[in-house]
Amino acid sequence: MAAVAVDAGTSMIKAVLFGDDGAEIVVSRRATEVLRPRPGWAEQDMAAVWEAVVAAVREVLTHARDDVRFVALTAQGDGCWLVDEDGEPTGPAILWSDGRAAEVVEGWRRAGTAEKAFQLNGSLGFSGLPHAILTWLHEHDHARLSKSATALYCGGWLFSRCTGVRGADFSDASVPFLDPRARAYSPELLALFGLDWAARLLPEIIDHTARSAPLTGEAASRLGLAEGTPVVLAPYDVVSMAVGMGVTEPGQACTILGTTLCTEVVHDTVDTSGEPSGLTIVLDHGTDVLRAFPTLAGTEVLDWTTRMLGLEHPRELGALAAGSPPGAHGLIFLPYLSPAGERAPFLDPYARGTFWGLSLEHDRADLARAVFEGLSLVIRDCVAASSARVRDLRLCGGGAVSDLWCQLIADVVGVPTARSADTEVGARGAFLSGLVATGAEPDLAAASRHVRLASYWQPDPDRARHYTGLYGRFLELREIAAQGWRAGETTGPGA
Repeated sequence: MAAVAVDAGTSMIKAVLFGDDGAEIVVSRRATEVLRPRPGWAEQDMAAVWEAVVAAVREVLTHARDDVRFVALTAQGDGCWLVDEDGEPTGPAILWSDGRAAEVVEGWRRAGTAEKAFQLNGSLGFSGLPHAILTWLHEHDHARLSKSATALYCGGWLFSRCTGVRGADFSDASVPFLDPRARAYSPELLALFGLDWAARLLPEIIDHTARSAPLTGEAASRLGLAEGTPVVLAPYDVVSMAVGMGVTEPGQACTILGTTLCTEVVHDTVDTSGEPSGLTIVLDHGTDVLRAFPTLAGTEVLDWTTRMLGLEHPRELGALAAGSPPGAHGLIFLPYLSPAGERAPFLDPYARGTFWGLSLEHDRADLARAVFEGLSLVIRDCVAASSARVRDLRLCGGGAVSDLWCQLIADVVGVPTARSADTEVGARGAFLSGLVATGAEPDLAAASRHVRLASYWQPDPDRARHYTGLYGRFLELREIAAQGWRAGETTGPGA
């Protein structure tokens, strides 16, 4: 029998048809639009996202020769997807990349609230999370809140369209309101953020025992599937991508080279000590947690650089970068180009990008090389913040197609890297979760036999030593740059 896995990303919906042997049969993709009605805002039409899922699923089903035994859903995380009592949207989804609540988060940082929250749940919140978005809505759009019954996430929204069940996976619910030790919503965290009133909006947490629900007749008709087909709510995309790379055991690590550069390490305990950074995501198998460091600037930085240098495609940028030596002739790039600043491994809504050391002696190849190196140094920064001894780093996402970047990351981080053989790793992870939820596999460790790695890179000792020194300089320059970020507050996020 076949299975369908859906990965609803921020800019692209993917549906993948898997065969009984776990092989990808066909992939369908549908672009989705991020709406930016005001500076710093990032929204999506919730109905349009659902329609894109419908179209993608119907297309892959034209290639199905067997009955579909289940549909598994993973999606972008964070944000706020508000629905009413009937499960209908009360407005557009406010996305993880939205910056309108930057001042709210900045206030929590100044007051020490963010640090106190980290000590409770091991996560450093940012403006695209429900606590900040709901606070902003309470101040600026109370009418919408009064119409809303549940604050879903994207995966929960699609699950509700398919099954009528409103809820959230543990991974989605982890930040910002979950106590990772009790594995339940924390009244103390709600009170800390002044959000006791928002408790009614929190979706029920769906654990592994209720991860699957039957497809409704209405949704079955739309999707072209049989009514009652099991629908599995998999962890949200960054977690599903870790699962799809076989990163399920303590000490294993991966980095998603996508819209966000998300470096993730599995830990067997919750650690809320040390400098607040990153996210602690509860996994519903055992007591393990995933320490995740999702940056706000990733492959979009490569797209921007490609446009600025007059190139047609990011692969041309990689070829150009290969013409410059390690260190880009002294040019260092801080790649904080997101209008919402940065969230990992540090939080600053006013972080901005900078080229250091630029002169008339530098050429286009140096600029390209510095951009790749800057992004790679951010990955090293996230690995360091994880406080884990990482033996190797598995790479996935659109950026992983670049051999140059995969080798550069090995050199910069100083550990071997490997690339997935799959084109859609998040969908692979959702598929593996579906196998476990439907009883086809006993657990994710067993399901990992379906994980496929394709290419491997070893760090070059000389380049690794060079980049260790460059990393120190990168951190020094960031400290200097941070003193100037506040100078742009009047034109910062949400202004």
